[in-house]
Amino acid sequence: MLKIYQKCFVFKIKHCKIELSQTANLLKGRYENLKITDVRIRLKDETKLKGIASITIDECFVVHDIKVIEGKDGLFISMPSKKTADGQHKDIAHPINTETREAIKEAVLEAYNKALSEKSESAE
Repeated sequence: MLKIYQKCFVFKIKHCKIELSQTANLLKGRYENLKITDVRIRLKDETKLKGIASITIDECFVVHDIKVIEGKDGLFISMPSKKTADGQHKDIAHPINTETREAIKEAVLEAYNKALSEKSESAE
C-alpha cells in the first residue's frame, strides 16, 4: 500500500512540476513583451522634483507616483516608495530587471520632455 501511495505522490509531484514549468514558460513569453501604453505627467517646479508620472502597462495595470528628479548627472526617475519607521524609503513597486527599468525611464522622460515643451509653447 505504501509503494502505491509513493508512486501516486511522485506522479503528482512530477505532474505538478510539468504544469508549473509550462506555466512559467507561458508567463515568460508573455512578460517579455510588456508595453507601456500610457504615460501621464504632472509637472512640478521644485528644486529637485520636476514631475510626477503615472504609467499604464498593457492597458491593464497602473503605477502612480513615479518621480522625475533633477540630479547631478541629469534627470532620473524614482519609483513610488513609502517611508519606513526607521526613516528609510522602500519601493512599493519597481521593475526587477534592467531592461524594464530602462523602458520605464525612457517612456517617462520622453513624456516629461514633451509636457515641458508643450508648456513652453503655450506660454509663448
